[in-house]
Amino acid sequence: MLPLLLLALPLLEIAGFVLVGSEIGVLSTIGLVLLSAVVGSVLLRVQGFGVMTRIRTEMEAGRDPSKELANGAMIVLAGILLVIPGFISDIVGILLFLPPVRALAWRFLSKRVRFSSNIGGFARRGGPAGGKTIDLDEDDFSRQPNPNSPWRSIRDE
Repeated sequence: MLPLLLLALPLLEIAGFVLVGSEIGVLSTIGLVLLSAVVGSVLLRVQGFGVMTRIRTEMEAGRDPSKELANGAMIVLAGILLVIPGFISDIVGILLFLPPVRALAWRFLSKRVRFSSNIGGFARRGGPAGGKTIDLDEDDFSRQPNPNSPWRSIRDE
């Protein structure tokens, strides 16, 4: 399905250029394409800084920043789609800049993709908990080298 979409998208974009160009003229069509590229880069910059702030806030609070990371990825994708010439990619890019559309995409993605992040040095995985936890006593773990370790017998060459 994806290869077919990748082949069909340029053809649909060309058809969109022809239809829009026949309605508003060639210069206006080129102006719209350039305007969408400029607007996409500006929105990417403004929204990107906002997402970075929200990710930092989530991490400082010790919460999982997976949703904000996914929002950031969708904003980057939206900016790229707006910079790429074409009206169909512009429509999809503008939709991805809208928070309700991103929330809907997050609901779809969070059920199908497992996110993981490293917060404060401890791995935290999104999704259902099913991992095995090994609890060590103070005697079981030490940061000092163990002279009886089998790894100590291997010499560096």
